[in-house]
Order: sequence, then C-alpha cells, then structure tokens
Amino acid sequence: MSSIEQQLRELRQASIYGLVMVLSVAATIPAIQAFATQLVPGYSLRDALMQLPTSNFSLLSQTPIIEQIKHNKHNFVVAAVKRVGAAVVRINTERTITIDFPAPFFDDPFLRRFFGEDIFPRLPREYRQQGQGSGFIIDSDGIVLTNAHVVSRADTVMVTLKDGRTFQGEVRGIDELSDLAVVKIQGRNLPVAPLGNSSEVQVGDWAIAVGNPLGLDNTVTLGIISTLKRSSSQVGIPDKRLDFIQTDAAINPGNSGGPLLNERGEVIGINTAIRAKAEGIGFAIPIDTAKAIKDQLARGEKIPHPYIGIRMLNLTPEIAKEINRIPNAAITVPEIRGVLVVQVIPNSPAMVAGLRRGDVIVAIEGRSVTKADKLQDIVAKSSIGRELRLKVQRGEQIQQLSVYPEELQEAQSF
Repeated sequence: MSSIEQQLRELRQASIYGLVMVLSVAATIPAIQAFATQLVPGYSLRDALMQLPTSNFSLLSQTPIIEQIKHNKHNFVVAAVKRVGAAVVRINTERTITIDFPAPFFDDPFLRRFFGEDIFPRLPREYRQQGQGSGFIIDSDGIVLTNAHVVSRADTVMVTLKDGRTFQGEVRGIDELSDLAVVKIQGRNLPVAPLGNSSEVQVGDWAIAVGNPLGLDNTVTLGIISTLKRSSSQVGIPDKRLDFIQTDAAINPGNSGGPLLNERGEVIGINTAIRAKAEGIGFAIPIDTAKAIKDQLARGEKIPHPYIGIRMLNLTPEIAKEINRIPNAAITVPEIRGVLVVQVIPNSPAMVAGLRRGDVIVAIEGRSVTKADKLQDIVAKSSIGRELRLKVQRGEQIQQLSVYPEELQEAQSF
C-alpha cells in the first residue's frame, strides 16, 4: 500500500470517529434537556449555558469556594488572635511567704543555755514565692484586667507585652469574691483588647482562649462554649460569687487572667479556673461581670457584696420526703418547693431577722423562689442595709420576715 493510500485511510477513519462523536453529542443534549425539563419545569439548557461566564473558560476558577480558598489563606481564629494578641500580657509576681514553725524545743531558753546558742539550726521563716499568669489591656493608658488570685498579696508585679516591653505594675483594686483585679502600668497608646458582650454568648459558639500557660507565651487554644451560668459552687469554688462560662478550650495553669474570645476577636470572658482531674473543662468569668466593676477597681474602690448569712439548698417534695424519713430527725421539712435553710450563721442578718434552720423560703420581695442560686442572685443585687422581705414556711405556718443585708467581707472579718 502506497503512502498516499495510507494517509487517505487514516483520514477516512478520523472522519468516521468525528462523525460518531458529533452524533453522540447531538443525541445526548436533547436527552439532557428532556430529563431536566421533567425535573424542573421551564428549565432551558440553552439559557443555562448562555448564563455561564464567557471571560474565563475555567468554570472551576469561578466557584465561590475556590475563590475564597485562593484569596483567604487563614481562618477566623488567625484574624481573631491578630486583633487581640498584642493586648494580651504576661504577669509575673513575687510575694513573701512567712512560715511560723511551731518550735518550742528550738526556742526553749533552758535548752539553749545548756547546749549553747548555736547547737540548734536556725530555720528560715520567710521565702520568696514566684507566680505567673495572664491579663489583657482594656485601656490604652495602661489599665490591665486579670484575676485576683494572680496578683493577690503580691509584693512585686511585672507586666510583659507581646513585643517584649516590660512594665512595673501597680495593683489598683482586687475583688476576691469575683476573682477580678485591675493592674495599672505606665504606658501610652498601648494596644487594647475589644470587649464583647457575654450576654449574647450561646452554647455552641466558638471560644478562643489566649494566654501564657505553663510559661509558654502567646498560646492559643480553640473550643466551643459548653454551657453558661455554671455556678461557683458547682465548679467547686464555694468562696466565690460567680456564674462561669464553661468551655472545652484548653485552659492551663498560667492562662488565668487571659481573655476568652468569640469568633470576631472580642473578649467574652476572663479565663480563671480548671477542674482538677478533668480534661476539656475550663471556666471563664463573663466579661459583663468585669465591665460592671472594672472602673471601681481601677479607682481603688471596694466592691460591696450583700449577704444575709444562711446555707441553703433547693427543696422539692421528693427531697423533703427523704429528709422526713430520717429517724430522729431534728426538724420536719414541709413537702413543698422552695429554698431550704440548712444553717443560719451566728450573728448574721438572717439570725437577727429570726430565720431558723428548717425554714423554707418560698418568696423574696414578692417573687416566688425555688432555686438557691436565684435567691443568692437577688441578695447579691440588693443594697447593704436595705430591707428584703421574705415569705417563709415554718412547719404548717407562713411567716413574713424582714432581713437587712450586710457587707459579706465585713462579716467574715469578725
């Protein structure tokens, strides 16, 4: 076969293949058109094709997801941390710890005269304890917010910024019950962390914890909001008056005082506590709590905390029945819903008002109450020395009592 015949044969085969492809496409398009019309009435393949972009033959490059990935190399966590990171500080403290050794044997004058003054070793009575925590700047003139337990009783406070600058810190105010403190540093035009609203936080929202855990500066962890209004008694910190934000973002020693952020980089809480022997459970003070008292703390003012002086628990008919089944019980509890008074603190406002162990508080200031934390919240929001009217069931009788809250810290000092 000559070369010319060979070329003609190859050209003929190529023509046949091309004709088959054209016929296949011609048969497929009407089928697609008919199928799409059945699924979506009024659908036109021609109109759909006409709407495709003509400036670029690559359909993939026109999809929003691909464009977003191409132009945004980082996620929302990066943006949030960049917005706040420069305002997060490390706080180093030193305090003098005094130890009183019960050493009558060492200090006995007779033994010292007999054996000599130098026979017994002189044990150190004081030592310097170092601590570390986190905080964040809330005012460009150098107001830093942190936890009370980070700076409480500290002799020296040093504040280090992310850029390496170090300042001597002055503790302006501490409120132990809310575990909040304000430290002042001498700076100008300092970076500031934007404050959000913890009242807008919902379970399932993103949570970003920033701080200096275990001495590792500028550490970021990510999680979600696990629950809200977790009381300090539930957390195992009964000496505080707080409702915490619970998160599964890792909060480690040294994170205390650092900010908990939302996905926009706004501070929604102050990292404060971790629960021993539990992973994935951390707690933060709601930023709204801090915003309510930060200015008073910055001025060195004392934060009032009204109290009435009772220990209490939630009472239901079922719990009351269990209590009443106890042989030789000292009290008989009404089988109702309310707040059971378990103990009345001596010389407290509650004792002065006539409250007794076994009383059931069913209303305060005309509002029905069945939860101890709700009663505590109403008392905490009251005023020192201002009357609170209680409706109490004592046995089968209803009592109306008036109690006048006092300052908690003053009461504890006696």
